[in-house]
Amino acid sequence: MDETNELLMHLYETADMGVKSTKKLLKILKNKDNKIKGLLENELNQYENFYKEAKNLLNKHSIKPCKKIMANMVANTTMQMEIDKDNSDSKIAEILSRGFIMGVTGLKKKISDYEKEASHKIIRLAK
Repeated sequence: MDETNELLMHLYETADMGVKSTKKLLKILKNKDNKIKGLLENELNQYENFYKEAKNLLNKHSIKPCKKIMANMVANTTMQMEIDKDNSDSKIAEILSRGFIMGVTGLKKKISDYEKEASHKIIRLAK
């Protein structure tokens, strides 16, 4: 797989994980009185926009996305266990921060690895 496609696939996987994790988090908090739900809904909208754009580009490049089922299961189970122990807004913010940091760190590394070879459009989207 060339650099553009690899970066695009990583971007798609990151956005997919963000969408799924945020939806799961909102579902967990559905009947709870957390003030952070509005922020979560805004983040979900942003993740969905990145996801749609990345998926469209995958289709345009004729790349079949692969799903990381185990990574999603582990993330969901860990998130559920943490929230069962503490569902405060500060704990939710901590979980969000960890997810953001992991996603941004992974993308920054891929951008750094492929910046010279990958498509400028995909680099821009990843940034």
